[in-house]
This record gives sequence, C-alpha cells and structure tokens, in this order.
Amino acid sequence: MITEHALLHITAGQEAAFEASITTALPIILSAPGCHRAEVRRQHEDPNTYLLLVEWDSVEAHMDFRASDRFAPWRELTGVFYDQPSQVTHFLPAFVTHQ
Repeated sequence: MITEHALLHITAGQEAAFEASITTALPIILSAPGCHRAEVRRQHEDPNTYLLLVEWDSVEAHMDFRASDRFAPWRELTGVFYDQPSQVTHFLPAFVTHQ
C-alpha cells in the first residue's frame, strides 16, 4: 500500500468553487481499481493550498488511473483551479500508531 501525496495550489478566490468541484471529483478516484481511500485537506497557513491524500495498492495502480479514461474527467473538474502544477509524491508505510 502506498499513499499519494499531492499539493494542489488553487488560484486565489477560487477556493469555494474548487471545494464544490472536488466533491464530484473524489468519487472518480475512488472508483479506480487499486484505490482504497481519498481525502483532501486545506492548509491552515495558506488557504489556497490543499493536500490530496490517496491510498493505492501500488504506484502502478496510481499510474494506471492516470492512463485511464477516468483521469480526463478528474482533470477537467480539478485542473482548472490550479495556479501551478501539482506536486505529487508517493509514500510507503514506515511507522503507524493507533490511538
């Protein structure tokens, strides 16, 4: 299992429209094979920056999504709000705690 970490920089003044659009876009990712969970968080210090976290079976599952017909609708719903390219990286589990 890996976690996709994407910093999304949204054009100032477009935050509400982005948040409305992302509620439609997230189910697209969630429908992709190998996707287990997806969430978006808004940065406290810079409200134009959002963090997309997606749990995938593997990096390959994420890349398969990007190559699939599901990616274009995702990009149409979200990409119009970016004021710069998103920064995407992948994380492997290292330490997990539960409370």
